[in-house]
Amino acid sequence: MANPTGEQFELTRGGARAVVTEIGAGLRAFEINKVPYLETFDAEEAPPKAAGQVLLPWPNRTKGARWTYEGEPQELKVTEEARGNAIHGLVRRKEWELLEHGEWFIRLAVEVGAEAGWPVPLHTEITYELAPRGLTVTHEVRNEGDKPVGFGVGTHPYLRIGDVPTDELTLTLAASRVRPHVADEQLPFGEETDVEGTDHDLRDGRIVGGLDLDTAFGGLAPYDDGRYHHLLSHHDTMLDLWTDTDFGWVQVFTPSDYPGRGRAIAIEPMTCPADALNSGTDLIDLEPGASWRASWGIAVHIR
Repeated sequence: MANPTGEQFELTRGGARAVVTEIGAGLRAFEINKVPYLETFDAEEAPPKAAGQVLLPWPNRTKGARWTYEGEPQELKVTEEARGNAIHGLVRRKEWELLEHGEWFIRLAVEVGAEAGWPVPLHTEITYELAPRGLTVTHEVRNEGDKPVGFGVGTHPYLRIGDVPTDELTLTLAASRVRPHVADEQLPFGEETDVEGTDHDLRDGRIVGGLDLDTAFGGLAPYDDGRYHHLLSHHDTMLDLWTDTDFGWVQVFTPSDYPGRGRAIAIEPMTCPADALNSGTDLIDLEPGASWRASWGIAVHIR
């Protein structure tokens, strides 16, 4: 049986190590000095619960797998059959082309062709760059068509701090707005509200234990460096998932059944919320021939 994620590309730099997959260009592993900071899976397995995957040209779900482009109805393939939605874009099961691979970096590319439900071709690249105590991921998208189009980008990393139980970690989000998920459809586009005075106010940090989230957060406040920072910490160790401000949304998902781990936490940077192809909220608009580029990353701090 063929490996569902294709060839495995290893990056190393000092004590840091990461593994990127050929199919989906996903992040399968990230560790420093053999301490894992990312939930992983075996190379012979499909990514469980979208672990480490790249979500493009939309993150999360498009309701009913339908949207409208320039007045024309578009029908995407239903990829969440239980709910009839199109989930997590078009590239996570495609074979990406290897462009460059050094000891501590890799660059891959894939074409999103004009296809059923997606009318405008896109060229997209991703670069992973490993540092001694972190990782930077850069996305690039170019409109290869002759018409403008709006799109979104997201990623789906599940973070951990070694063998510390997920429920003992502290989550801090500089987010002032929230869109709770709609339970029966799992579409996080419930009425957007302010987090002030609610259980969704994570600005001062909260223990993950007791949180039950599949929830989109917006209204992000940049730090002094002009970036957004989503923090996961335990005692003297802090994981900083930082993003450029193009990633104005973050989805937090806390499943209880991640294979081999149980309780897990995904912190998913997104440029737009769920169902943005229909709402238009924070889509990135590209004219023909134009390109977009933005980065996010993970930094490990130990006091």
